[in-house]
Amino acid sequence: METVLTYIDKNRERFLSELFDFIRIPSVSAKTDNGETMQKCALFVRQALLNAGADTAQVLQTNGWPVVYAEKIIDPAKPTVLVYGHYDVQPAEPLELWTTPPFEPEIRDGKIFARGADDDKGQLFMHVKAFEYMVSEGLLPCNVKFIVEGEEEIGSASLEAFCKENAALLKADVILVSDTSMISLASPTLTTGLRGLAYFEVELSGQNRDLHSGLFGGAVLNPCNVLCGVIDKLIDENGRITIPGFYDSVQEVSAEERKQLNSVDFNEKAFFKGIGLENGRGETGYTTIERIGIRPTLDVNGIWGGYTDEGAKTVLPAKAFAKISTRLVPHQTPEQISAKLKSYMQKLIPEGFSVKVEYLHGGTPYVLPFDSKEMEAAVMAMEKSFGKKPLPVRSGGSIPVISVFEKVLGIKAVLMGFGLESDAIHAPDENYPLENFFKGIETIPWFYHFYVK
Repeated sequence: METVLTYIDKNRERFLSELFDFIRIPSVSAKTDNGETMQKCALFVRQALLNAGADTAQVLQTNGWPVVYAEKIIDPAKPTVLVYGHYDVQPAEPLELWTTPPFEPEIRDGKIFARGADDDKGQLFMHVKAFEYMVSEGLLPCNVKFIVEGEEEIGSASLEAFCKENAALLKADVILVSDTSMISLASPTLTTGLRGLAYFEVELSGQNRDLHSGLFGGAVLNPCNVLCGVIDKLIDENGRITIPGFYDSVQEVSAEERKQLNSVDFNEKAFFKGIGLENGRGETGYTTIERIGIRPTLDVNGIWGGYTDEGAKTVLPAKAFAKISTRLVPHQTPEQISAKLKSYMQKLIPEGFSVKVEYLHGGTPYVLPFDSKEMEAAVMAMEKSFGKKPLPVRSGGSIPVISVFEKVLGIKAVLMGFGLESDAIHAPDENYPLENFFKGIETIPWFYHFYVK
C-alpha cells in the first residue's frame, strides 16, 4: 500500500477527467421523467467499475431506478467487502444561486464545484479509484463487491426489496460506505451512528372553497393560519418536541460517550458563521454537537397554501400544506413516530377542520460500536494516512439503506466519509475539496489491508 501516493500522482488528471464526466450526467432521481439519464448514469458506473478491474458488472432493474452491481472474487475463502454508494443526486434548483452551471464541474480555490461533487459521486469515485489501484498493483487482499443505487436521495424506496431478492448475490462480511463527513482534514473523525428519518406531507382542510378575504376575513379561520399555529405547538420553548410519547423509546447516551463526542475539535463559532448566524438554538441541556448527533428533531421543510405567484390575490385558502421531517435516534422507528404525529395533529386542529398526514419515506437509526473489528480497521486506516487517530462522531444525517443492510443482509456498515460540513451538499454551489478526494483514495486501500490482516 505504500505506493498509493505515487499511483495517485501519476493518474491525478485522469481521475479528475473521469469524475467530471460522471458529474456531467444530471442524474436527479426526484425527476420522474429522467429515466434515460438515470440509465445512462448507471451504465457509466458499470463501465467505470469494469475499467477499474471488476470481473463482472451489470445494471439491474428495480421497481424504481436501476442498481449497478459489480464484483471481483479473488478467493471465495477470503473475506468480502461490499462497497455501497449512490449515483443519484439532489435537484440543482434554484439554478440562479449557482456561481457556475451545476452539472459543469469547475475547480475553484482547490475545490470541485458541481452537483454531486461530494454527495455522492465524488466520494463513490474514491472507492472506484482505490479499487483500481489495488487491482492494478496486485494488492487486493480480499473479495470486493459494489452496489451502487439510484434512489438514495429519494429514500432508497426500491432497495430493500432488491436486497431481499438478491441476498445471496450481496453476501459479504462488511459494508464500506463513504457518504458522510468529517470535522476537517486536521481533525479526522469517523461516523459511528446515523439518525433515522420519518418524512411526512400534511394537508389541512377548512372551508369547501377558497374565499374572498374581504367578504369572509374575520368570520372564518384561515387554514394557513391554523396550520402555522398547529406546527408552532409541536415544539416547546425549551426545544422539546411535544408529541405525546415521542421520547418514550429514545436511547439515552451515557455520560462517557457524551464526553467523548464533545472532545472532538468542533469550532462552534465557525460552524454557525459559515451559515450566516452568530449562534444556534436547540434542545435545552445539550451541546450543539449533541443536538445534531444524538437527539431527535422535528422540522418543517416546506409550507404553502393559497396564492403564491407574483402579485396579490386576496384569498382565504381552503387548504394549507406542509412537509415535515423528524430525525430519529435509537430506538425510535418511523412507524412509531408516524402514528404519534398523526394522532397529535388530529387533536390540535379546530372543530370543523380535517388533517391528513401522509408518511412519504424514512429509515431507522444506525449505530456501530467504535471498538468493533470493522471500525478498528477504519481507525487504523485513517491513522495511517492522516498521521493521527480519528475521533468518533454521530452524524445528524440519515442513510436509510444502512439499517436495511443490517436488517436484511445481517451486515454491519463502516461509515468512512471524507466530506466536510462546508461542502454545501443539497445546496447551490455544492463542492468537494480536491485534497479530500485524493486523501480518500489514499486511505481506502489501508482499510482493506487492516481489515484482512
